[in-house]
Amino acid sequence: MPRASSIRSSINPVLKTLIFDVDGTLADTERDGHRVAFNRAFAAKGLDWVWDEALYGELLEVTGGKERLRHFIADRHPTLPPLGEAGLDGFVEDVQAEKTRQYVGMISTGAIPLRPGVLRLMREAKASGLRLAIATTTAAANVDTLLSVCFGPDAHSWFDVIGAGDIVPKKKPAPDIYHYVLKELGLTGDECLAFEDSQNGLQASLAAGIPTLVTVNDYTADQDFTGALLVVDNLGEPEKAATCLSELPWEAFSLVDVDALKRLHERWVRTTR
Repeated sequence: MPRASSIRSSINPVLKTLIFDVDGTLADTERDGHRVAFNRAFAAKGLDWVWDEALYGELLEVTGGKERLRHFIADRHPTLPPLGEAGLDGFVEDVQAEKTRQYVGMISTGAIPLRPGVLRLMREAKASGLRLAIATTTAAANVDTLLSVCFGPDAHSWFDVIGAGDIVPKKKPAPDIYHYVLKELGLTGDECLAFEDSQNGLQASLAAGIPTLVTVNDYTADQDFTGALLVVDNLGEPEKAATCLSELPWEAFSLVDVDALKRLHERWVRTTR
């Protein structure tokens, strides 16, 4: 027999949870965070590899750090050190572990803040009774550090579910991480809203049946966000308005708040039923 939430959602779904991606969505962690950490890891391992901003933008088409490394090696054929018994898999794991160590150290300093409107919206959501969750395939250690620095020592208490790392077999654009989070929440996709920054992320959330809002960044601004409820440059603050980048002739958004999200969700429900 279907869960009660599944029955309700098939009749009149109500917004219950906001699910956030992390890298590029909560904070601009890619260009000045992960990219720099990779370069520091390469140097620490005696590799002469350097990922500049343009190259890293291309590599972001591949989701996941270890997957990105394997793609770089296969596509660019850089000179590899002797791999030994562990082979390529062991080499990639070793470099990725060093990269994570470098990244966690950088994030711990507070050098990369949350994007405009993120903390404001999450506080509003909690106060209104909405639940919060995380759906990302970045390493759990990266997520833990960013959340602790930006939300304080009780960061995990903000979120009902944190789906991160290699907890699912396939990374975005596969919907696996969203399916995991929905199962842990005990909800269906139409009872949630997802927040993403990339085409891969949008494809993953939509494939899980979750209406999605996109906040672009420098790396993703030109990607295809067909199917998104709303595309903005940021979530907005009272002193820093968001710019709507999608066609919404029925309403303009300068600040993405809980009321705006409920209106978006209600409109999505009406148009999909």
